[in-house]
Formats: sequence, C-alpha cells, structure tokens
Amino acid sequence: MITKERMIECREKAAELVGQMTPEEKVYQLRHGAPAIDRLGIPSYNYWNESLHGVARAGIATVFPQAIGLAATFDEDLLEKVGDTVSTEGRAKYYGQFKYGDHGIYKGLTFWAPNINIFRDPRWGRGHETYGEDPFLTSRLGVRFVKGIQGDDSKYLKAAACAKHFAVHSGPEAVRHGFNAVCSKQDLRETYLPAFKALVKEARVEAVMGAYNRTNGEVCCGSKTLLKDILRDEWGFEGHVTSDCWAIKDFHGNHGVTKNPTESVALAMNNGCDLNCGDIYQYLLDAVEKGLTTQEKVDKALTRVLATRFKLGILGDSSDNKYNKIDYSYVDTDEARALNLKASLESIVLLDNKNNTLPLDVSKIKTIGVIGPNADNRKALVGNYEGTASEYVTVVDGIREALKGTGVRVMVSEGCHLYKDKMSDLSEPTGDRFAEAKSVCEHSDVVVLCVGLDASLEGEEGDTGNEYGSGDKPNLYLPGLQGKLLEEVTSMGKPVIVVCLAGSAMYLDKAFENGAATVLALYPGAQGGRALAQILFGEKSPEGKLPITFYSEKNTLPDSTDYSMKGRTYRYMTEKPFYPFGYGLSYTSFKETIEKVEINGQITPAGVVAFKNGDVLDISVNVENTGKYEGGATVQVYVSFEGKDAPVRQLKALKKVRLAAGAKETVKLSLTDASFGLFDEEGILKLNKGDYIVSVGDSQPDERSEELTGVVCSTFKVNVAETVNI
Repeated sequence: MITKERMIECREKAAELVGQMTPEEKVYQLRHGAPAIDRLGIPSYNYWNESLHGVARAGIATVFPQAIGLAATFDEDLLEKVGDTVSTEGRAKYYGQFKYGDHGIYKGLTFWAPNINIFRDPRWGRGHETYGEDPFLTSRLGVRFVKGIQGDDSKYLKAAACAKHFAVHSGPEAVRHGFNAVCSKQDLRETYLPAFKALVKEARVEAVMGAYNRTNGEVCCGSKTLLKDILRDEWGFEGHVTSDCWAIKDFHGNHGVTKNPTESVALAMNNGCDLNCGDIYQYLLDAVEKGLTTQEKVDKALTRVLATRFKLGILGDSSDNKYNKIDYSYVDTDEARALNLKASLESIVLLDNKNNTLPLDVSKIKTIGVIGPNADNRKALVGNYEGTASEYVTVVDGIREALKGTGVRVMVSEGCHLYKDKMSDLSEPTGDRFAEAKSVCEHSDVVVLCVGLDASLEGEEGDTGNEYGSGDKPNLYLPGLQGKLLEEVTSMGKPVIVVCLAGSAMYLDKAFENGAATVLALYPGAQGGRALAQILFGEKSPEGKLPITFYSEKNTLPDSTDYSMKGRTYRYMTEKPFYPFGYGLSYTSFKETIEKVEINGQITPAGVVAFKNGDVLDISVNVENTGKYEGGATVQVYVSFEGKDAPVRQLKALKKVRLAAGAKETVKLSLTDASFGLFDEEGILKLNKGDYIVSVGDSQPDERSEELTGVVCSTFKVNVAETVNI
C-alpha cells in the first residue's frame, strides 16, 4: 500500500503540473478522455476501463466468474488472487497497447470496479455485478479484491480500483437517470454505506464513482451529504471521485435540480466530483466565469486526478516501478487459467441432491442427455462487463471433455429458446423443440437440464437486448418456455439434474419438486463448463454458498422502488425463503464445534459471555471433514440482537477452510464492538444493552437451512450491560 509520504509527493507533482496549464487545458483534463498536452509531456489518457471479473472490452483476457459467482466462493483469499491476476493482465495489456500508440477507451490502468452496491431486490438487472445482498460479505470480498488490484508496493499502484456506485443504488434500471432513492438514516448506515466505508478506510481504494440517481433528494454525483460530509470529511477519502457516465447531464436533463449544463457542472464540482465521465466539464469555464464555482476548486480536482497517474507511474519518472516489468506475455497464462478454473469450481452451489444423485457414476451411464437453452450458451458463462476469453467451455463442452474415452454418448437438445416461445419465426408449433428434448430423454440414462438467463436478459439499462428493455427482470420465473420445458423433461421418468445459469435469484420450486438434483452455476466464467463437469462427475466437491436469498413463489417481494430494507434480504425478511443466504451443499460433510471463546485473550467461563465496548471476542472453531471427499467448508458467524428494531441476524465473520477427508483444523474468528453495534433511527452506531445470540456453522442458523442440511448451528449468548455509542 502506498505510503502517506508518497501520496503527498504525488499530489505535489500533480499540483506543479496543474499550475502550468491554461484554464482550457485544465477542464479538458477533467474529462474521461483526456487529450495530450505535448508541451508538458502529458500523453493522452482515457480513464474509462473496466475489470469487474477480468480486464473487459479490450480483447483477450482471463474471464473469471461474474462478480456474483466470485461472491459465492465466500473466499477472501481467492478474491485477492483474482484481483492480482486482473491487474497483472491490465498492466500487460496497457504495456502492449500504449507501446503501439493505442491510448483509447478500455486501455488504461484506472479500473472502474468493483461494484459494491447491495443486491437488495432480486429483480435488479445489475445485481450480478455485485457481491450479493450482504454488507459484511460485500465489504470483505471488496476489500480484498481492491488490494489485489492495487498491489502491495509502497510507491506505485499496480492499477487503480474504483468503488461504485456511491450510493444507495440498485435499480430500477428504467428510471435510474431521474430516480430518487429515499432511505432512512438507519438503512443508509446499516446497509448501503458499510462496504464503501470499508473500501475507503481499509483498502484505500483510489477512486469512487457516484451513482446516476438521487439519494434523499440530492443527485449522487453532486451530493454534499455523500461526497463531502461522509466520503471526504467523515471517512477521510484522499483519492478522486468520478461521475458515472453522462450522469452530470442528468442533473438538468432528468432530475431537474439545475437549469442548464453550466449549473450542473458547478454543482458537481462544488460538492467534490473531480472527474467527468462524459463531455460536459468544458462548461466549467463558463461556471468559473459566472462565479458558480472557482478556479481553485477546479485546480484541486485536477490535482487529485493527476495524482492518480503519478501513483500509477504513468506520469513522471517511474524507472524504479517494479510493475513496468509486466509485458504482454503475462496475458492469458497457464497460471491465470488455472486460477480461473479454481474460482469457477468454488463458485458453483449445490442446492439439492436427492438420494445422492450426484456425483454421477460414469460406469452406470451409457447415454447422458444435455438439454436446455443454456447447455451450449457462451453468454451464460460470463455475465456482463466481460473480456474476451481465448477459450470458452460451455456445459456441453465440459461434459464431452470429461466423458472423452469413456464410451458414454452425449445427446443434446436446446429444448426451447431462452425467452421466446419458438426457435424461429417460421417454427411451429409453440415449443417446437419439446419433442426433440423428450426424444433425448427417452434415450438417456440421466439428463442435465440447463436453464436460466444470460446477460441479454439481465443487466444494465441500454445493454440488454430483450423485450424487457431496461435490464431488470419482470419477475423471478424462468423466462419463455423454460418452465414448461422443465415440466416436460422431468415428466419422462429419468433422473434430471437441473443446472441454473443465472446471475440472480430465480424461482426454483419446480426444480426442487421434480428434479433429482439442482445446481446453481451462476455465471461461472469462461472455464465454467469444465468446472461444472468436474463437479457433476465427482472430480471435485461443490463448495459454493449463496450470496443472495432465493425466494419461494409464495414469498412476498416489496415494490422494487421501495428502498426501505424492511422485508428484504435474509437480514430483514420474516417469511421462510426457499434457499437461504449462506446455504450450499457438499458431497462431503463437516462437523464444526466451538472449542473456546475468549474475551481480550482470556477464556470465558461457561454460560453467558459478558461483553463491553472496546472488547474483542475470539471464537476458536474446530472444523472436521467427516465425509469421504476433499471439500471446502465456510465457517459463518452470525449475530442476532434480542431486542426491537434490529435485523433478524447478520453475518459478522467468516473463514473458508479446505480439508481432505478425515482432516481437522482449528480456525479463529474475531468479533468486535462493531460486530454487535446497531444503528439507530438517526444513523448513530450503538452497542445496545441486552442479549445477543452468536451462531457458528456452515450456514445460517435459520429454520430453512436446518431443514435443508439437517445440521443445527452452535450458539452462545453474549450480554451487554449498558448502551453506549461506538
């Protein structure tokens, strides 16, 4: 991590450059596509680059599982390795592209990732870009991803990460350019801000991107509350802020909070939006002339922005920058592909496995049917904001590869279109591939049915190409004829393994009722089919956990425009979900027992644990693999306050452990006063007087998880004697 002294040095060098520029040069340097200033030795540079799950939109790169898939790994160490690999490839591609004069969009070292918005509503199209619905999980994974992206050097950033979209942003996509997200101070602090705070204060993320919407009436890219009061003054953020793309035009064009472009850029600049993704900041010249903002503020903003380029070593003398050694040969290496496969394997979630249908015994299979619109769909591997892989392994590809040389025949049918009622305009009747799919079933010993979505159905407004338009889902049902296809295939009397490839929660009630097993692959990356095949045939045991709640068709969903957290996500819903957050099965079994509980290093006696502000509570947990397969266990610690106006429970610590069959390991997890703290209606964090339940296990301590796993979490009680502000 760059030292404070180095940060000061970079700001001083940037300020020196700014002092030599004309007013016109300054404002054009504050647009994402900054032109060269030859007389000052400043090359042209485009700040817009993407690295959500690999270097995106600029040619060949490792395409890791989509962010929601990375979240399902619950593996902090893995996220840092992924971030490190992404920034290595980013450096390598930067080297190759700039060497040959390509300074265009998606070619720089300022990556606008990760997306750490909270996936509060399962219909939101961009939810698969996030790390799920939980602020704690999002914080832990986001911090480690940013550390991987930015590197460990004390003088130079490997690449610059960006926390987005600040803040209170999660749809609806169709109205985001003029939408006002209204939330309470309590929800703001308890749900929407924690991940941003963690990335700023722990990971020292270099940039923060504002959101398109308003929050409580203030446009996010010009919000005094968010950008000045909280981000700068309260959290001490020292990097630069960028607008979302063309968001400042929305100030007057859609939000109506200003009258014209000059007023809009002044509002953004005055409240701390340094860089403009778009082409509107040239109006700053007019804004300064009219006294709506000052040249001093423009200079300060540009100093912050240019300081990032000095930290990266792409301005000034960087002959001692170790990252300069990363040339194009570091792109798409064997090591990167191996890590990608590992990430895919860890991301896949086994939801249901009746009678131990999985893993499949190849010796008992002569023919396997692979059916469904996602069986051979490359788009269903990668989600959005993706790069271009040198190899894509679909589900069909992976199964064929795994069965090569075994004599097992693979039969394939699309079954139906992803969302239309027939495969082509002239097809007849509706469901024109059902007969083919049933014929495949008839001749197969076992069927793998691949259903779900891809990024043409869920994603960012303007990016998706389906009839829904906005990118949000209208509901959680399998689209088109997929639900009917599931009925037709499961009615044929063969064991059916339902594989859902999707970036968000779907209704899987019918898959559970009629299928032999259900596997959630999410968007598993370019190696996804290979990883899935290794799990289906028992080469690897599944270990993914749900980073989102999967709802039942009987559950109630609040209106998508309602930003109150009441009734949303596992933390606030009172109805029983279908598949709970934190849930996921394995081929092996784990026994997790609490060995000891310590307060400030001292073992506590049996009974209720007394806790006060400033204490550290350590839990030593023995984890034993009691099954026959090597596997990954995720130790999850939840805290629940037995008082009013509190979340049902909250994840507050986690640890991924990988053990061979029969192996044991003891892990220590820590809780602080912040782990027990709750925000009141004024957004003040308090350690409340009363009792808390601490639960430890491989899942949530909820009724549905116990039904599905047959395992009850270990618990103990913590008592706080008096209420204090933290």
